[in-house]
Amino acid sequence: MAADKVEDVVADATNDVVKDDRGVQMRDPRDEIFVQERPWGQFEQFVSNERVTVKIITVQPGHRLSLQTHENRGEFWQVLDGPIEVTVGEQTWSAQPGEKVWVPQGAVHRMANQGDAPGRLLEVAFGDFDEADIVRLQDDYAR
Repeated sequence: MAADKVEDVVADATNDVVKDDRGVQMRDPRDEIFVQERPWGQFEQFVSNERVTVKIITVQPGHRLSLQTHENRGEFWQVLDGPIEVTVGEQTWSAQPGEKVWVPQGAVHRMANQGDAPGRLLEVAFGDFDEADIVRLQDDYAR
């Protein structure tokens, strides 16, 4: 039963290693994802034994999250349904289902759904997770 690294070609803003507020390095986790084959199919392992917060984010058609940054965490996203319009740094593109995206700590980012059906992303946040650390640069909902 072989374990293989997942190779994705994803346009992202940076592959830089950054440090969190405790000086701990946060790296792009996409290089460490692997696929494990089993008799019943397979699984992808995204992270092992790390301090993370995991969410599935649903973006309704015609809506978008605020353009934002986080001081204390980086985020790994995998698009579950889509496409989802993704902005990381200066780049914006249409991320397709299965695409993996790294949002480095402090990077400007946003996700939007220009489609006709709800779109979902798996988000794994690395670092200190606190919804109050969101710095909104633009927000459609005046928050």
